[in-house]
Amino acid sequence: MGCGRVGSTLARSLEKRGHSVAVVDMNTEAFRRLGPDFGGRTVKGVGFDREVLLSAGIREADGFAAVSSGDNSNIIAARVVRETFEVTNVVARIYDPGRAEVYERLGIPTVATVRWTADQVIRRLLPSGSEPQWRDPSGTVRLAEVHVNASWVGRRVDQIEAAARTRVSFIHRMGDGIIPTASTVFQDGDLLYIAVEDQRLGEVEAILASAPPAD
Repeated sequence: MGCGRVGSTLARSLEKRGHSVAVVDMNTEAFRRLGPDFGGRTVKGVGFDREVLLSAGIREADGFAAVSSGDNSNIIAARVVRETFEVTNVVARIYDPGRAEVYERLGIPTVATVRWTADQVIRRLLPSGSEPQWRDPSGTVRLAEVHVNASWVGRRVDQIEAAARTRVSFIHRMGDGIIPTASTVFQDGDLLYIAVEDQRLGEVEAILASAPPAD
């Protein structure tokens, strides 16, 4: 639901991955963002209207993304899809961080646009310490983006893992994510994401923020 910049990009990306996609929007002009090669279904209407959702094929849907510009519309649509049509794979974009936390507690996965953007900007402005990306429900393990001292550039991933006693989950390099091997070399500009026990995060941060040990 929603064919703005996010919705249209999401629809095209899913279709490129081989998925069948239906897009719902009140404004038919918005469908132009999908481009001439889009082969999915487009449906004009309110995204939480049951008849509109049926026209879009909600009965056969494996997932639903509510990414319109309105928080209320997104959360209502997400709840209708989950509670009426029993689609469990649902996500809603929410601008208000406070609301996002409430809906998360209600079991509706949300993407808090403002909070996420602010976190990413701060991460680039203040590249020190770590930025949590995910935490397991028990709070024991987290996935974190960590600041790495420039002296580690040129070192292999297995050397980083041995020194920090943690696992490098992936590297974000020049706009792409890569799953490293032991011999992958850490490059200038790389963003490093690690899986680490919560109680060891401070220790790992300190190790990677310092120069590597001498060979």
